[in-house]
Amino acid sequence: MRLFGSLSRTLLSSPIPSASTATATASWVCRRCISSTIPRRSPIIAQSASRTKTRRRGIILAAVGTGIVGASAVGWMDGKHYLHAAERAARVAQALTLCIRDYRTTLKLLENDPEDRDGLLSKCHSRCAQRTYVVLEKNGSVFIKLGQHLAAMGYLLPLEWTTTFIPLQDRCPVSSMESIRKMILDDTGNIVEEIFETFDPVPIGAGMGPKQQQYWITVADGYQPPTNRVAVKLQHPALAEWIPLDMALTKFTFTNIKHFFPEYPLTWLSDEMEASLPQELNFEHEAHNIRRVREHFSKVSEDLPLVVPKEVIWAKPRILVMEFIPGKRLDDLEYLDSNKICRDEVSASLARIFNEMIFGKDAPLHCDPHGGNLAIRVNHNRSKRLNFDIILYDHGLYRDIPQDLRRSYAKLWLAVIDTDIPKMKKYAKEVAGVTEEQFPLFASAITGRDYTALTKGVATARNEDEKKIISEAMVEGLLAQLIQLLADVPSVILLILKTNDLTRSLDENLQTGRGPERSFLIMARYCSRVVYEETLESINAHGGLLKIGNFLDWMRAVWHYWRVGAKLKVFESALFWRGLFGMDQKLITR
Repeated sequence: MRLFGSLSRTLLSSPIPSASTATATASWVCRRCISSTIPRRSPIIAQSASRTKTRRRGIILAAVGTGIVGASAVGWMDGKHYLHAAERAARVAQALTLCIRDYRTTLKLLENDPEDRDGLLSKCHSRCAQRTYVVLEKNGSVFIKLGQHLAAMGYLLPLEWTTTFIPLQDRCPVSSMESIRKMILDDTGNIVEEIFETFDPVPIGAGMGPKQQQYWITVADGYQPPTNRVAVKLQHPALAEWIPLDMALTKFTFTNIKHFFPEYPLTWLSDEMEASLPQELNFEHEAHNIRRVREHFSKVSEDLPLVVPKEVIWAKPRILVMEFIPGKRLDDLEYLDSNKICRDEVSASLARIFNEMIFGKDAPLHCDPHGGNLAIRVNHNRSKRLNFDIILYDHGLYRDIPQDLRRSYAKLWLAVIDTDIPKMKKYAKEVAGVTEEQFPLFASAITGRDYTALTKGVATARNEDEKKIISEAMVEGLLAQLIQLLADVPSVILLILKTNDLTRSLDENLQTGRGPERSFLIMARYCSRVVYEETLESINAHGGLLKIGNFLDWMRAVWHYWRVGAKLKVFESALFWRGLFGMDQKLITR
């Protein structure tokens, strides 16, 4: 996984308390030594076979009971719904029981082989991830959304889990045309033919989330967009009736994980889903987000190749009609290369777009930028260097970052880029309440790098040694600390981490072959702008530039902002001239 650089051998020498004890760890240099610090579970694992079976049956019965009670709570009285609720609950319980048993057995075996020479843990990850995937796909509804959340958690979950769930971002269940027609009639009072001249029953993609499908249609009420086509997003008609039960089952699952593995408190994930779903499932709210993000970027002076629908034609809670904008996946490298779209410029544009969302004043932050929610298309009306548009789909999940948090986060990243450890610790505490002991873990979580890289300069490319350390870093004790840390930070920080990791994944999929230096310079420019704006605000509130102290503060802020901008300009100019003179051919074709 990408963000476990924090679990390096160097980090292990820092005094991070164990998840179950406040005693500082010693300096360890190998996995065998590390494993010796992990609390043993043998008293729990060595239960009798009868007690294990009893507990397994208890989980299944509790889940089925949850399903039946959930069905009653939402007013279902017919036998069919009770049966379906029990089936859904039983699937969850069975998979949960098998995964708990699988992990407990594997961890027991690893006590005798802490170096895991046979890759037992990785195989266990794969088995459990596949079991879970089958349940998520069969149950659909909120479980698809859960799978998408898990696929985006590269900062936390093993690679075997995140890669297994990636198909849920693009391939989701498709509702029947009969149920779609009924929902349109119920919500609008009109049949499909009274609203649309044509309605293609084959969706463009049902993978934009569990909550929607998209269709090509032609409008019958006189609306004439340039292509005479618009896109319609439709919520799965059966989604609403299953949400209360599915959220109860989700909470039940994470509560049981916490019970059997108390060092892994993942209940915050179900809490975040409960907070996010009402927004994501209301397409009128999404229409508002589309207008808001368009308005914000229309005021941005920099020419960014971002495209969102120009017009929302009309919206209802379960139906959204808007401009149709086709495009290709960002990781369709054949399409990029055949249209002479420079991968480096796509990478830089992604950095600018999402840094503007994170650090721009009053900017809305898109919190779900996975591969299925972005697309790219060639645009010959732009300059040769930026001959493309980046299309942003699915505007259901946005967050506002409070101004104080935004400023502290900007200062944290400037400290990271400058390798200023004392300031990093200071602003990590301001941003997420991170303690001195938690700091190395948190620093690696936000950067996606091994902690040793932060002390040398995060803008350097990851070498093979660092990748090897990361791949060997699945050490249970520190994983538990990371999960506990994430359970304690503000929810908006979790979403920022998610956005950072998803955009980092998008960038890696472009395979530019370059290091991250340009991306970090772009980020530094946005961060220094935040500091400059804060300095101006403070100066204006304390007497203006006529005071000598204020004037000096302003000069320092201007100098820092100008220095970062100039460094980025020189770097990008060098790339341009190298490409122009053929010194770097991949700048042109890649």
